[in-house]
Amino acid sequence: MIKSMTGYGKNVIQLPSKKITVELKSLNSKNLDLNARIPSSYREKEIELRNLIANSLERGKVDFSLYVEITGEATNTQVNTSVVRDYVEQLRNVNPSKFSDKDDIELLKMAVRMPDALKAERDEIDEEEYKAIKNALEEALKEINVFRAHEGAVLEKDFVGRIENILSLLKKVEAIDPERLAAVRERLEKAVSDLKENVDENRFEQELIYYLEKFDITEEKVRLANHLDYFLKTLNSDDSNGKKLGFISQEIGREINTIGSKANYAPMQQLVVQMKDELEKIKEQMLNVL
Repeated sequence: MIKSMTGYGKNVIQLPSKKITVELKSLNSKNLDLNARIPSSYREKEIELRNLIANSLERGKVDFSLYVEITGEATNTQVNTSVVRDYVEQLRNVNPSKFSDKDDIELLKMAVRMPDALKAERDEIDEEEYKAIKNALEEALKEINVFRAHEGAVLEKDFVGRIENILSLLKKVEAIDPERLAAVRERLEKAVSDLKENVDENRFEQELIYYLEKFDITEEKVRLANHLDYFLKTLNSDDSNGKKLGFISQEIGREINTIGSKANYAPMQQLVVQMKDELEKIKEQMLNVL
């Protein structure tokens, strides 16, 4: 069963004085490209959180966000009293005649907006709080993996339909192959007769067999059928392996191109164009497979 690299997961936990939100978004990428946005107070745990995400998601461009909202009375930000008082005095001294004691409130409003008026004390991470954050992350990872599996099921259905279309077109190629070879033989015979020269019949037959062998697509048809079957079996495997499916798609394309180059027959070349169209649509979607 394949998985998409597109996904979304979110989990919210409510602690006594904090609301913590974990959010994960992912898109397609060749490797794991993880961007983490977390508060500075949790930076020491970033590597551990990144490893949890990497072990679960494997590949993709992933955005991980951790939001912390204070909902209770607890806060680690304090007014820097001495600094604020100093700012008030300095502001009053700018124009002593303008400010009176009753203007202290306005001066205070100005002072608290000045640099260093507030100071934040860094608290140690509470182990219970961090445990809750990890649980929230694990739930968000479950959600995003469910999302990826659902998207993968949609992709799988599309792949199966397009592979079946290529198989159907291959059967049509096999059906018209005898008439193609007959048409090639007829063209060669006509080309020789137009020369209006005596031709050694034995030599002509040898040359004809040589050219017909060059146009023979028996091996390509067999290999293409095998690659299509292998693609479907890989789709049904337990693991999602987008890179492996991508390699098989390349082999499918190689056989289709060879059939097209050897066809030398318009009706077969039209079928080859339809095969290429189906394969291109598979390759476009393959970029999003985990």
